[in-house]
Amino acid sequence: MRKRTIWAGLMLALLGASGAGASGDGPGVSADDALKKLLDGNGRYTSGKMANPGRDAKRRGAIATAQHPFAIVLGCSDSRVPPEVLFDQGLGDLFVIRTAGNVADDVALGSIEYAAEHLHVPLLVVLGHECCGAVGATAAGGEAPGHIDAIVKAIQPAVEKVKGKEGDLVDNAVAANVQNVTAQLKASQPLLAKLVEEGTLKIVGARYDLDSGVVDLIP
Repeated sequence: MRKRTIWAGLMLALLGASGAGASGDGPGVSADDALKKLLDGNGRYTSGKMANPGRDAKRRGAIATAQHPFAIVLGCSDSRVPPEVLFDQGLGDLFVIRTAGNVADDVALGSIEYAAEHLHVPLLVVLGHECCGAVGATAAGGEAPGHIDAIVKAIQPAVEKVKGKEGDLVDNAVAANVQNVTAQLKASQPLLAKLVEEGTLKIVGARYDLDSGVVDLIP
């Protein structure tokens, strides 16, 4: 009963005191439709034809009491990689979690679980990017000061995985890190693995190119 009370309190805090439309029926799109919306938005972004949807006062008022995002994005904290911009989406469209190197620590996992389980968001994108500083620092080696060491330890398996392979070490490690995090999330107990197995959550990996602005999926 105690755990249930804490969970309910968290929901109220995140959704607003009124609780109007707290979880509703979810965003009302399939995972495939959600992915298409993201990639279509990225196409507008790279072509310079951004629609900048839902960023005005009317949209703010419409979502003030509840949220129904259609996709979750776990991306890097890098200031050059804002998901709402590069996917050309508006307020309330994306549930975004950003950590250095798009690392899925416990807080990130809990945030994702909230969006997937309570808000019924059907799609989760793990978004890495070209020239990721966190991956580059891990590949360079050496001692990481303070809590940065936790980031390096999380990314290190990806660097080890691609050492000696043809191509750029950092770029290869970026892709491997996305793959590792995607696999971690798909297997995450007790919530995400269950939602993936039931087919209510799709998890995909992707890479953002800083030069072209293009987002490509990573198999």
